[in-house]
Formats: sequence, structure tokens, C-alpha cells
Amino acid sequence: MAPPHYDFLIKLLLIGDSGVGKSCLLLRFCDDAWTPSFITTIGIDFKIRTIELDGKRIKLQIWDTAGQERFRTITTAYYRGAMGILLVYDVTDERSFNNIRTWHANIEQHASEGVNKILIGNKSDWTDKRAVTEEQGRELANELGIKFMETSAKINEGVEEAFFTLARDIKARLIDSQADSAVPATSAGDGSVKVNQPQSQTTSNCCS
Repeated sequence: MAPPHYDFLIKLLLIGDSGVGKSCLLLRFCDDAWTPSFITTIGIDFKIRTIELDGKRIKLQIWDTAGQERFRTITTAYYRGAMGILLVYDVTDERSFNNIRTWHANIEQHASEGVNKILIGNKSDWTDKRAVTEEQGRELANELGIKFMETSAKINEGVEEAFFTLARDIKARLIDSQADSAVPATSAGDGSVKVNQPQSQTTSNCCS
């Protein structure tokens, strides 16, 4: 069997209200593309991108979850296997920002202990429609004890930095430390780190 073209596999999860731009962030990061059309994720979707960190090839498997209430029972099954989670809100939508505490509570309930998290304020280019200041975002992140960053999928601002920051933190926690972790990761025998997947994997091609 041919060796894999990566050293480690890291699973990330995007969560947040519907319409905050999770799918657009994923599309921008993985395909360097953007669409003005509203993308509705049905259940859960994922994309893959391989990056290089500190001389290691890291394969990122990024899961995009639906924000609508009716899909919550599907998406919560994916929290457990995630190594890192991006909590996304829309800086022009105060309600999506206020709901971040609820999303964070879901992580505390369903995700593995010690999972890396980052708070993302998306659509930062919409300065004339901004409803949530950068300072408010930073204060909430401090309250939750996580990192914070503003992004714009449209103009490709901060997107790479957000995913790379989270991936680097995960690498430091799970790989560099070589310590036992609460994340259900297993050695694949080829030097990679793989995460146990939920039994049901319903995907859609909303971003393709």
C-alpha cells in the first residue's frame, strides 16, 4: 500500500447560526472561491485541504454543519470526533453573535474535553452594516477563554490565518506534546493521526 501524502490528519468543525457564512469560509479556504449566493447546508458537508506546518504535511478534514434547528441532532454527533471547532457569527447580525454562548454550551456538552476552539466574526468587510464591534467579539472570546479573529470570506481576509491558527494549536496539543489526549484519536500505523468518525455520515454537496 502506498504511503499517504500527509503526516497527520486533523478534523475541524464549523458551527454557528444559519447564514453566518460557514460554507463560504470553507469554500474560500479549500477552493479559493466565493459565491454571492446563499448556501444552505443540508445536514453536514465537508471539504479537505492539505497544508504544511513546521515542515509537516497536515491534512485538514473540515466539516461544515447546518445552522438550522432541525439539523442539530445530526450535527451534534460530529462534535465528539472534532479536534478543533470554529464558532462563527456574522458581524452584521447581533443575534448570531448572542447565540455563540449557546453554541459554546453545545461544545461543552457534546465535544471531547480539551478540544481547541476559535471564535470567528465573519463578514468583516460589511463595515456599513456592522452590528457587532471587534471589541465585543474579543471580549466574548476572553470570557469563553478562546482565541478570536475577524474574517471576510468575500475578500479573503483572515481566512487562511484563522484555519492555520487553529490547526497549529491542535498540532501543538495532540502531536507535538505526544501526550495522551481526551480526543478519541488513534494511530493509523502510517504516522498519521485519525479521529474516530460517527456511525452516520450524511453529506451534501452544497459547496460544490
